[in-house]
Amino acid sequence: MTTCSSASARRAVITGLGVVAPGGVGTKAFWEMLTAGRTATRPITLFDASPYRCRIAAEVDFDPEREGLSPKEIRRMDRAGQFALVATREALADGGLDGDGAAGLDRSRAGVSLGSAIGSSTRMEEEYVAISDGGRDWLVDHRFAAPYSYSYIAVSSLVTEVAWAARTEGPAVVVSAGCTSGLDAVGHAVQLIEDGTADVMIAGSTDAPLTPITMACFDALKATTPRNDDPAAGCRPFHRDRDGIVLGEGAAMFVVEEYEHARRRGARIRAEVLGYANRANAYHMTGLRPDGAELAEAIRAALGQARLDPSDIRYVNAHGSGTRQNDLHETAAVKRALGAHAYDVPMSSIKSMVGHSLGAIGAIEIAACVLAIEDGIVPPTANLTVQDPDCDLDYVPLVARTQDIGAVLTVGSGFGGFQTAMVLSEAGRAA
Repeated sequence: MTTCSSASARRAVITGLGVVAPGGVGTKAFWEMLTAGRTATRPITLFDASPYRCRIAAEVDFDPEREGLSPKEIRRMDRAGQFALVATREALADGGLDGDGAAGLDRSRAGVSLGSAIGSSTRMEEEYVAISDGGRDWLVDHRFAAPYSYSYIAVSSLVTEVAWAARTEGPAVVVSAGCTSGLDAVGHAVQLIEDGTADVMIAGSTDAPLTPITMACFDALKATTPRNDDPAAGCRPFHRDRDGIVLGEGAAMFVVEEYEHARRRGARIRAEVLGYANRANAYHMTGLRPDGAELAEAIRAALGQARLDPSDIRYVNAHGSGTRQNDLHETAAVKRALGAHAYDVPMSSIKSMVGHSLGAIGAIEIAACVLAIEDGIVPPTANLTVQDPDCDLDYVPLVARTQDIGAVLTVGSGFGGFQTAMVLSEAGRAA
């Protein structure tokens, strides 16, 4: 992906949002949990995790029937698709584009940009177990496959579900860039609006990675914490004794809209996306350079598009995964990009509370940034009781902080060397 054009006369704003996250379904429950500093990490209940090194995760308490999904939708869609659909419906309602509110929408200029790292992995794994007789048979028996098995393999099926729900007829794209997928999907939507391809984009990301095979993969990497005896304190970004991520799940979806289009229809503008950029480190599939140079470059590029100085940033939403190398890499990148201001700006990681939902987390963190801007509250970094002396910035430990927030920087890192930065501001900031 390229960076957004800072010279564009068209501006991209967020007019609706919906969240499905650990600790509560819906934006209100999500934000109440974050601002209270509560963690949603607990022993895994979705499957028997007893054979695994890490046996804790941040699960969503999700009843698809209670959330309004029909029996056909429940049968047809993987858990990740169900998350996306519920979050989309909330975003459309919040943005005034449900029911009669969408009557005047030019659907050919409305599209979908959806991020996901691993797609419909829950159902895909279940199907493989069934048709291979628990993995015993090398040649699987297709007669036992469910009617929708192909859609579980094709990540594009998730985009189809969102487009059907929103009744969009414009651009439809899936962005799968590992853990930066959510940021990149929203960034791509912004680009389509800025270049005039679309006026409205339903954008965000979803993932439901809490499956045996995903846990086994992260066990093999030793990327997850073994802190099973204290689940609530399992994810501890920037802590002296941090020892790995806690996996999570969820989705966040947004109505991203051209500013004048939103103003004409009287939409509530919740935030503006001022800048977006991504880079790759071309270094290692899972490793990171300690100097954070490529992430710092993405931050500088996003600030340049936003036409902001580093000192204009009032909050940094950290990737903050809780691994030893990531937290050091990110700290170095923020110092490199923001200079002396890095020591003055508050920074925090919501993964300490909602876990790391792979491709979904970038969009969930954008939702947290929008709410932080609106309410003037910086969510805390839970579990940060003893700070690593090598991580020496202001990570807002334990308790949320009230302050005026004008512009926010949110960043993400992903396997494969992906590094993404986005700058958001208060509603309707003049270009």
